[in-house]
Amino acid sequence: MPEILEIVGMSDKAAKYPRQLSGGEQQKICLARALVRRPTIVIADEPTGNLDPNATWEIIQLLLKINSMGTTVILATHNKDIVDKLNRRVIALDCGRVIRDHMKGRYAI
Repeated sequence: MPEILEIVGMSDKAAKYPRQLSGGEQQKICLARALVRRPTIVIADEPTGNLDPNATWEIIQLLLKINSMGTTVILATHNKDIVDKLNRRVIALDCGRVIRDHMKGRYAI
């Protein structure tokens, strides 16, 4: 779907093979695949792992864009810098158990 490639900023790469794309571009294509069916929730498990800082923030900006379009985005990351800069709800897990639920200055649990 061309409009999905437009959303993720990859229209110009439509004819490329995966090996011809950078790691960040491959992640954008993964997000595009997830968006094709117009989900209400996207779960992104370490979508910025192994990406350079610029590609990392491009992916984060894309996830924010997806969220602003009405899709709930659940982001799993170990990158504290991302967590700190997003200023969104953070649920911390330890061995599969919630140990902290923090949302804009309020703590629960």
